[in-house]
Amino acid sequence: MTATSVIAALCLPADARVDQRVPKKLLVENGAPTAADKRQINDGIEEIHWLAALKPATIGVPIFRDDTREYLEITVLSLILRAGAKAPRLTELIHRAIPYPVFLIQSQPGGLTLSLAHLRWSQGQSGQTVLDGPLITATVNAETPAMDAFLASLNVTSQPRQHLHALYQGWMERFEAHAAARLTGSFTPALDAAAAERRRTALAEHERLTREMTSLRTRAGKETQLNRRVELNLQLKQLESRLVEAAEAL
Repeated sequence: MTATSVIAALCLPADARVDQRVPKKLLVENGAPTAADKRQINDGIEEIHWLAALKPATIGVPIFRDDTREYLEITVLSLILRAGAKAPRLTELIHRAIPYPVFLIQSQPGGLTLSLAHLRWSQGQSGQTVLDGPLITATVNAETPAMDAFLASLNVTSQPRQHLHALYQGWMERFEAHAAARLTGSFTPALDAAAAERRRTALAEHERLTREMTSLRTRAGKETQLNRRVELNLQLKQLESRLVEAAEAL
C-alpha cells in the first residue's frame, strides 16, 4: 500500500489540488518550539507536499465557525520521513504548525500512517490554534477487504457536507471504524452520531483494558509469592471478560 493509493482513494477535486512542495524551513520557523524539534524536522523529514486545499470555493462545502473554532479550509498533506525519524513527534508538530485541520498522509520506510486532529482556539494566545484532543491515526498496510472498504470510505464526496467541521468529523469516524476493524475484521461505518459515540467509548475502553492487562502480566511475571501471583491472574481473567465485552460493542 502506498501514499498514491490513499491520494487516489480521496478523489480530490481538480479545483482543490495544489501540488506544491513545502520547504522544511517554513516548518522549522513556524512549528518547532525547541532546538530538538528543529533538528528532528531537518534530520527526519525527506519532503512535505501540499496536495490540496478543501474549502468552499474548491469543494462547495461551507466554512464552520463557532466560539471554539473556525474551519475555513482543510489541508491535505503528504509527508515522507527518513528511516529512524521520530514519526509521532513530527506528526504532532505538523498538525500543530498549520492553522487549518490537516489530513496527513505520512510515509516512512516500512509503513504508511494517516492522521487527523481537530483544532480549537487557544485560550492563552488570541488568534492561535491548538490541538483539540489527541491525534487520530490509521495504519495502512496489507490489502484486505476491510482495508479496501476503509480506503473507499475516504472519498471526499462521501463525507458529510453540512460544513467543513462535519466533513472532517466524517473522516474521524471512518478512522474509528478502521480501528474497530483491526479488532473485528470487518469495516462498518457508524450509522449515526450516537453509534459513533458508542464505538468511540468502546475503543477507549478496549485500549485502557489492554494497557492494564499488559501491566498486570508484567507484575505477575515478576511476582515471587504464589498467593499474590494467583490474585493477579484472577484480576487478569476479570479484565479479559471485560475486554470481550468492549470488543463486542465495536
